[in-house]
Amino acid sequence: MRGRGVEPTAEPLVIRTDDGPIAFLTLNTPANLNALGTAMLTALDAALDGIGDGVRVVILRGGSRAFSAGHDLREIQAYRTDPDSGAARFRALFDLCASVMQKLVALPQPVIAEVRGVAAAAGCQLAASCDLVMAAETARFGVNGIDIGLFCSTPMVALTRKIAPSAALEYLLTGEMIPALRAQQLGLVTRCLPEAEVTEATLTLARQISAKLPVAIRLGKQAFRAAVGLPLDQAYQAAGAVMCANILEPQTAEGIQAFLDKRKPDWA
Repeated sequence: MRGRGVEPTAEPLVIRTDDGPIAFLTLNTPANLNALGTAMLTALDAALDGIGDGVRVVILRGGSRAFSAGHDLREIQAYRTDPDSGAARFRALFDLCASVMQKLVALPQPVIAEVRGVAAAAGCQLAASCDLVMAAETARFGVNGIDIGLFCSTPMVALTRKIAPSAALEYLLTGEMIPALRAQQLGLVTRCLPEAEVTEATLTLARQISAKLPVAIRLGKQAFRAAVGLPLDQAYQAAGAVMCANILEPQTAEGIQAFLDKRKPDWA
């Protein structure tokens, strides 16, 4: 959550750059610590819509001070002057935020969050909605809305899909910030790294993933997300169906034959 508004700027709110099959999406309002106001969420939503089949991995990152400090509290407070005290626009904001988070999860490509500084409230939700999280040792995560009297109900949804519910509830109730190393121990962070190594390590991981067969990665992410939370028998049923679809792919047949022939697969 963030209290300072952002000044109008000609700079895009989300900057996209590409490195071969890897797309970088950089949140670009450092003045308000990349607060997730309506404009930022709309820009991020559009950027995700622009991820085409040629992209194999997405890296989502913020700045050195913050990945994102959460919702824009100045925007939220301004809504209270509406005739309905802001109820309609509050709902629209949280619906938009939920839509963006779900779009990240549903994206066929793996999404890696590169986190420095703070990822708080909806910013923590954003990181937790990514498939993998690479964090600087100095990064901090928190669902700290409770400190201003607002329980982080929507960030809770993403957080409890990454860490144990009892641990999540402790941080939701106390507002205590989670150091990156502790976040890694809990399962929110994939790797905790020295500040100077985060960018290169994130890019190396993205390149490693992007070198794999795209259809296998796409089906695998789909299977992983679908199986989480299902009863054991349903999880195996869903995963088995994806395995069948994957193994019937011509490129997978080539990959298996290449392994048997002791050669590199020709996926061209």
